[in-house]
Order: sequence, then structure tokens, then C-alpha cells
Amino acid sequence: MREYLVAVDIGTTSARAGIFSRDGRMLAKALHPIEMRRGPGDFAEHDSEDIWRATCHAVRQALSLSGLKASQIAGLGFDATCSLVIRDSQGAPLCVSETGDPRFDTIVWLDHRAVAEAEEMNATGHPVLDHVGGSLSPEMQIPKLMWFKRYMPKQWQKSGFFFDLADFMTWRATGSPTRSRSTLTAKWNYLAHEQQGWNLDFLARAGLEDFRERGGLTDHSAGPGAAIGNLNAKAAQELGLDEACVVSAGLIDAYAGGLGLLAGVLDNDEALERNAALIGGTSSCLVAFSRTQRHGASLWGPFFEAALDHFWLMEGSQSATGALLDHIVRMHASGGEPDAARHQSIIDRITVLRAQEGERFGEGLHILPDFHGNRSPLANPRATGVLSGLTLDTSFDGLCRIYWRTCVALVLGLRHILDAMEEIGYRFDMLHAGGGHINNPLLVELYADVTGRAIRIPHAPDAVLLGSAMAASVAAGMNATMADAGRTMDQGGTIRRCDPARKELYDRDYRRFLVMHRHRAELERI
Repeated sequence: MREYLVAVDIGTTSARAGIFSRDGRMLAKALHPIEMRRGPGDFAEHDSEDIWRATCHAVRQALSLSGLKASQIAGLGFDATCSLVIRDSQGAPLCVSETGDPRFDTIVWLDHRAVAEAEEMNATGHPVLDHVGGSLSPEMQIPKLMWFKRYMPKQWQKSGFFFDLADFMTWRATGSPTRSRSTLTAKWNYLAHEQQGWNLDFLARAGLEDFRERGGLTDHSAGPGAAIGNLNAKAAQELGLDEACVVSAGLIDAYAGGLGLLAGVLDNDEALERNAALIGGTSSCLVAFSRTQRHGASLWGPFFEAALDHFWLMEGSQSATGALLDHIVRMHASGGEPDAARHQSIIDRITVLRAQEGERFGEGLHILPDFHGNRSPLANPRATGVLSGLTLDTSFDGLCRIYWRTCVALVLGLRHILDAMEEIGYRFDMLHAGGGHINNPLLVELYADVTGRAIRIPHAPDAVLLGSAMAASVAAGMNATMADAGRTMDQGGTIRRCDPARKELYDRDYRRFLVMHRHRAELERI
């Protein structure tokens, strides 16, 4: 009897696999690292074969830990970062690297090589841009493909498949080139709500008239929970599963997290629109759903059926959050390698210092966290970070002060996004938080106190994997819809309320935060 599911999440540095029961309990989880090459400037590349091998390793290990057999697995769901995989006409890797190394066929989501191309398209003011907050990000696929065609024309001529990473994984698993509506609407400027999803005029403006032919793209897209097909023989053998396992359409990782976090309210339209999912990791993403279109400058969306049938999805996000905390640790004289132990030692010391110094701790330090640009609400990939109030202090306690104030700055940035979303009609009573950030008590506390909203921490140990397991359950026929899957598989959660005594403190910090934005803009204009 097939009563279990496998979910795979491809992150920036690892592939993770989870084994789930049909009621949403995770029985086992395994992780395997993946390689990322950092090139000049903001270049970043993956080897998709390395990603597939890491996935196979993680799935086999998780299955072993669960004690289950392949014959008990009904469905497999993938989610991934929005990285761009390019293959030739035979399906073999096609190099995207300036090194010429044939292994690197994938432009990582955080790669900003296509800033100029994004700005070029934004200057057109094309109506398609209304569904990405008025401007493309260099992290989206059309600018990256423009760059690829412009600077690697010989490789362009050899290309046969362009995949978002989640779609590459379902193709590799089943042999089907069907793309997911989740990836196409959010990262490829595909308008799923229109009869003709690809806007030919927009593609012509980008110089990509031939990109669908070169990339093996059709007008069809698979909605949330759709079955792409069964595992093919080769993939089944490599994953340690069997060919009866059904593969669901892939999801963007943050949107899988949104489904997992909001699982308990997916079947209640009114409640769903008053709750938002907050997924914090290397970057952070705020995901909200609505029955109607809402357009806002710098907010990504509205995307039709990017994660849930009949709903529009809106995303507000920050490019570097966990990555910024790592950077602060790495760059400081008393820092070092930003591993889990180092972060924990800093968090522990901050707890002591705050108890000693109270609200004066970190006083005078003010930070703009845009070290890798500002996705929302400014839509400025060229934005840079600002640290104000530095001294000659190179001690460990000095690092702790900067780290604390960086945490504050990141959540002030989240509040900035929430303000932008409220301006277009959203009203959130609660944020459902997931991802690695829920393991940082400083951030969890700040999420509530800085935003003034209740924060729900799920009991499910991994909301992103749960979201992909929900999609797999629908594809395998265990649940009829994603909303049904949410009701069945939600594991409950714990709610943390904001501390009203700290409202004035963080309101003052927020006013300073907004002033710093204005001052940075003034400096740039001189």
C-alpha cells in the first residue's frame, strides 16, 4: 500500500529530502551539499549534474532512515531556488560560465550578471511588467537569457532546453519537459491568466523571439499539484524509488514554504487573505494570497496560480538576510567562519549583554541591510548597504552589537515591505514564519515586536518540504486539491505575540531606517 511521500527541496548550498506520511508527519530527513562557484562580480553558478547526484543521495538516505521501501512511496514533489538550467538540444549540460568549464550549466538565482539587461527591459515600461511590480529583477530568467544570448551567442545556438531548476528536476525524474505554472508565472513573465501566456511583443523587445524554440517551451503549464508523470527507470534506480511513483509539478522553494506554513488556512478564503507566510533563509520572502489581482510597485506579482488554484500570489522579498548575517560574522575581526556554532555563540552573548545593558545595547548603530541590492520595496538591485555608528571596537562584544543591529535592520526591512503591501489593500493579522530563521530566537522575537503582528511558528519541522509533500499528495491522488492537502497535513503551531512595551523603541528605529533610505538616495544624487 502506497501511503507515503517524498519531498525534495533544492536550496542554494544543499539538497534536502524528507519522507512524509499522508497526514503530514515527517518521518525522516537527509541533506547533501551542492557546489556553487562564485565568479567575478556577482556571478554564481551550479552544476546541475551535481545537484541531481546530491538529490539522489539525500533521497536514498532519507528513505533508509525512514525504514520504508520504495513500494510504499506514492508521490515525489520537488521545489527549488529560481536558478536557470541550460541544456543543449540533446539534453546535455551547456556551459554558462566565463571559465568555459562544461560542468557549470546553471546560473544561480542570486547571480546578478544581468543587471543591465533587467534595466533595459524596465525602461520599456511594457504592460507585462505590471505583474512584477513594474520592474524585472536580474534574478529573473528573461534578463539572464538576454545576457546569455548577448554574451554567449555560440552557446545560444546550441541550446535546446531552458529550465527553471524545479522544472529541470521534474524533467530529469520523468523525461517530461512540461513546465510548472509556479516557475513560469513568477520568473519567466508567463501570464497564466491569459489565453496566450507568452507575450510575443515583450519577448521581441527582449530580443528573444526564438527563445521558446531554443528553450523547448510550449504554451502549456502544469498547475499546483498536477502530475507531471511517473519516474522513469533510470531516475527511479538512482533515487532508490520505483517507476510507480508519481512526480508532481515543481514549485518555487519559497512558494512551497508558503503552502506548508499556511496549510491550515488554505481552505478558508477570508482567513487566508489575512495571513502571510514568511520564509527566512539565505534570503527572505513574504508570500500572500488573494482572490483578486493587487498590483504594487516593487512587489513581485500578482502571479496567477503560482501555488494555489484560482488564487493570485504576491511576493515581497529581501535578497540577503541569512547571507547578510553570515557576511557580518565573516567580515568582522572577531568573527570567523559563520557556522551554526559561531552564530549560536554570538546569540548567547547578545542575550547576556541585553540583560545587562537593556535597551541601550547596540545604541548608536544603524544599518541599511541592502548589501545585495533591494528587491522590495525599492526594486533596486544596485542598492548597497550602510553601517552608521562604527567605532574602532574589534572585540567579540563589538561584533555582537553589530550582529544584533543587523537583525533589527533586517526586520525593519520586512516592516517596510509590509507597509508597501498594506498600501495596495492587504491586511495581515498574523505572519507564519518558517525556514532557518525560526532557529534564531533574536529574529523570531523581532518579527513580532518590530512588525507588531502575531508570529506563528509551525510544529512541522520543515514547512518548505511539507509544501512539496502536499503537492505530491495531490499528484498521487491522496488529496483532491492543495487546500484539501493543507487541511489534512497541517501540524499546528505555536503563536508568539508582540510586546507592546517595545513599540515606541522600534517605531523610532523605523523612522531612522526610513531617514537613512532618504539620505542614501541624496548621497547617490550628488
